Amino acid sequence: QVQLVESGGGLVQAGGSLRLSCAASGSIFRIEDMGWYRQGPGKQRELVAVISSGGRTSYADSVKGRFTISRDNAKNTVYLQMNSLNPEDTALYYCNGQIRRGWGLPANDYWGQGTQVTVSS
Repeated sequence: QVQLVESGGGLVQAGGSLRLSCAASGSIFRIEDMGWYRQGPGKQRELVAVISSGGRTSYADSVKGRFTISRDNAKNTVYLQMNSLNPEDTALYYCNGQIRRGWGLPANDYWGQGTQVTVSS
């Protein structure tokens, strides 16, 4: 089994910052891309940021310059530093990992349970 557990969400005022963490555990051989997605009220889930195993990053236009994704491969952990938060960032944030459970096996998608981020105006 593989588990992804997020932490770090909460309530913050507009202009504030939060740092999300997501730790993967279990039967893991290798983690490829790791990313953060979010789903706001009445909206579809959207990609926020993704980071490859080599550290290459990509961001949604709406968060460029404000959010930073990073990872610690030794700890199987991905982070999302969120600065200059605004009410439009309010959402349930999900961690995703493309994880291989053994040599030669495909990388499958695994998801965390989500952590709520609420930004007040």
